[in-house]
Amino acid sequence: MKENMLLAIDIGNTNTTLGLFDGEVLICDFRLQSLRDRTADEFAALIASLLLTKGYGLGDISGMAMAYVVPPVGGTLRELAERHLSLEPFIVTAETDTGLKNLYNPPHAVGADRIVNAFAARTLYSQATESGRTAACVVVDYGTATTLDAVTAKGEYLGGAILPGIGISMDALFARAAMLSQVELSQPSSAIGTNTAEALRSGILYGYAAQTDGMTARFVGELAQRGADVRVIATGGIAPLIAPYTNSIEIVDVNLTLTGLRLLYARERGK
Repeated sequence: MKENMLLAIDIGNTNTTLGLFDGEVLICDFRLQSLRDRTADEFAALIASLLLTKGYGLGDISGMAMAYVVPPVGGTLRELAERHLSLEPFIVTAETDTGLKNLYNPPHAVGADRIVNAFAARTLYSQATESGRTAACVVVDYGTATTLDAVTAKGEYLGGAILPGIGISMDALFARAAMLSQVELSQPSSAIGTNTAEALRSGILYGYAAQTDGMTARFVGELAQRGADVRVIATGGIAPLIAPYTNSIEIVDVNLTLTGLRLLYARERGK
C-alpha cells in the first residue's frame, strides 16, 4: 500500500466515476455504468483491471471516499472497500460536516453529490474577486439530471434546480420520434439547420446552452441581490461540449466532484 493514495468514487444514477489521487494530484480516472446488480467482487475485478492499465493496483489504495445517489451501488462499493481493501470508506452525505450551512428543506433531502460540488466550488473558486470580495458560486452539473446549485459568499448552501439531463432528453426524443435518429454532437454550421442532423445539433447544443444561460441568469440575479459577485462553474462529462456555446459559464471543471471528495476526505482526516 502506498501513502496518500485515495480512491474517490462518485456514484450517479447513470455512471459511476472513479478517480485515483496521489496526494492532491488526480493520476487517473474512469467511468463505469452504475449497474445495480454487480457484486462487490465484480466491481473489484473491474476496478483492478482498470487500475492495472495505468500501472496501479487495489493494493496501492490507502483511503477511499465516496458519495452516492444510488444506495444499492453505494452499499456494494462499501462492501468492496471492506472485503478487498480492508478500509472503512469515508462516505459523504447531506449531513456531513462540510463547513457549509445547509439551508435545504429538509437538509438531508439534497443529493450528496450536490453538496460535494457546492463545497468544492466554494473551496476552489470563491476567492476574492477584483472587487476584493469573496464570490458566491453557481454550479451547473450535467449528469443524468442537469442540476444547478447556489452557494452564497458566506458559505450557505441555498439549494438549486433540477432539470431533465441531456442524455435522457435525447433518448426520449429519439424513442418517440420515428423519423429522427441519433447524431454525433458537433458544432452546427448555423442555428437554422438545413437538414435533420444539423437541426438536431442546433437544438441540442444551442438549446441546452440557452437553457443554461437562462437558468444561471436567474440564479446570478438572486445571488447578486445579496450583494455578491458570482462565479459560474460547470461540471459533468458533457460540460466541455456545452460550455463553449454559453455566455454564462466561467469555469469548466469536469472532475469537480472527485476533487470535492478528496478535499472533504482531507478535511475529515484533519479533524
